[in-house]
Amino acid sequence: MLEVGDKAPQFTATDDAGNPVSLKDLRGKKVVLYFYPKDDTSGCTKEACDFQSKLKSFKTKDAMVIGVSPDSEKSHQKFKTKYDLAFPLLVDEDKTIANLYGVWKEKSMYGRKYMGIERTTFVIDEEGKIAKIFPKVKVTDHVDQVLEALKSI
Repeated sequence: MLEVGDKAPQFTATDDAGNPVSLKDLRGKKVVLYFYPKDDTSGCTKEACDFQSKLKSFKTKDAMVIGVSPDSEKSHQKFKTKYDLAFPLLVDEDKTIANLYGVWKEKSMYGRKYMGIERTTFVIDEEGKIAKIFPKVKVTDHVDQVLEALKSI
């Protein structure tokens, strides 16, 4: 399990536009890396739209928002277009990033067990260290909690 103070695991992945995004290239910036289960589902849509509605506040705190899910580039493109999202969504179809960050977990719904993303947000500081972890995120008020945490980073 990753902990606050740990070096954030490095990754390179493509975003919704097919551009490579590498965590090491983001050194010097604060990064809000949020993992969500699936494009265009109710909780994930609310979370993405909440981040979008407060994007200016993140920018004033010199923080970049990046979403990660196991969806395809095409799915991310449709999701971004439908909700006018202005931050990158990373493609993690093989769950490499989710596994690096420990968020690909066994879940249970109605007694059925399955593997999936545990909704989690990591705040990474300018030196590439994990400054804050929000595990098992409840979508309501989450974005405000992340903004509040950025005040002390």
